[in-house]
Amino acid sequence: MIKKTSIYSHPLIDHLMEPEVQEEAREDHDDKQVVSEIMARCFIPTLVTSISWEAFHFVGHEIRITEAKDCYGAVVWPSALVLCYFLETNAKQYNMVDKNVIEIGAGTGLVSIVASLLGARVTATDLPELLGNLQYNISCNTKMKCKHLPQVKELSWGVALDKNFPRASNSFDYVLAADVVYAHPFLEDLLLTFDHLCKETTIVLWAMKFRLEKENKFVDRFKELFDLEEVSSFPSLNIKLYKAVKKKSKECIISSNEDMEVFR
Repeated sequence: MIKKTSIYSHPLIDHLMEPEVQEEAREDHDDKQVVSEIMARCFIPTLVTSISWEAFHFVGHEIRITEAKDCYGAVVWPSALVLCYFLETNAKQYNMVDKNVIEIGAGTGLVSIVASLLGARVTATDLPELLGNLQYNISCNTKMKCKHLPQVKELSWGVALDKNFPRASNSFDYVLAADVVYAHPFLEDLLLTFDHLCKETTIVLWAMKFRLEKENKFVDRFKELFDLEEVSSFPSLNIKLYKAVKKKSKECIISSNEDMEVFR
């Protein structure tokens, strides 16, 4: 887990405050402290160039990311920073070296780049219109720096999964996802994709920002297919970090339209 060390302490304050209030205050302080550390990994260059980019510091590298401001999928969102920070600070517990990793909704590629720098065999996926920028960022930031050259591949959620990602050949140790759940009409396809890509031994690491009621409904539906554990929470960002593995008790199949009504 992300380690949170509190420096919130004062004997008089602790004496006057109820235990519940003390705990809430410490958690609030810890949240802000860790969030500050995460956000400090990003900086915007002062030098103005013809190409707009941001820089991020992870795994001992400066990672330069080119964004596309006209597309939600090509912008670095806070959830991606949370997941990158988690991968870096928990590299022993979640060892990426030589592991087969797929990121869904990779966007700018920041999470995939960090996983690659940590030694993983990464497949970064997204919609076809995002692949050009995704490939550019990954190539610029991983060439001659990574043990395994990351791959970029098209993945439209729920589309041609058996053809493009046959279950028999799926051998992913980790599925990574950052801020893939929001108000769009493809939540059922996203759930189907999670289910398709995972074996019983696959670990899902998923950073999620809560915005609307649909997010809560998605989590409830996700729990029908996966054993879900909240690893960390960042109230100031409204982001939670989850670990999940596929349920072993029964084979989970998404088929009926009635099951999907929860997202509508």
